[in-house]
Amino acid sequence: MSFKTGVRRSQSRFQNMSTKTNSFEQRYRVRWSDLDGNAHMGNTSYLAYVSNTRMLYLAKHGFTPARFALEKFGPVVIRDELTYRKELRLMDRFTVDYELVGLSENGRAFKVRNTFRNAAGEVAASVTSEFVWFDLEHRRPRAPPPDLDSLLRALPHANDFGSLSH
Repeated sequence: MSFKTGVRRSQSRFQNMSTKTNSFEQRYRVRWSDLDGNAHMGNTSYLAYVSNTRMLYLAKHGFTPARFALEKFGPVVIRDELTYRKELRLMDRFTVDYELVGLSENGRAFKVRNTFRNAAGEVAASVTSEFVWFDLEHRRPRAPPPDLDSLLRALPHANDFGSLSH
């Protein structure tokens, strides 16, 4: 793990495979520890991959855990909605992408979707998450710095993108 970025550099677990402008997609493989009692990927594992993909995207663009700590703010999840379509099983390869579903005018609140696709490109699941940027010193929502606001606005917009009122 790099101290500077806080990003593990193991290509066996993930790698950036984005070829589209402004898109971000990570490649993974289902691990033993991802499985539930039904021998497919469990719901908490989906949320862990969503968090990992989000933090990799932010770190790639300069918003490392160290920077968030220095500036005393970070993303706080308000809601996650997970929709399943197809099973992912042990050792299956899959990708997770990252797109913007909604954003408040001041950038304080945002909504993103991560779509999980199996090796055949079929949608296995999607997670739609709502966030606020949270000031860790004053313990309240806050607007992001201008460069982070611009970064989010540059994400690919979902077909159902809309303005948030927060």
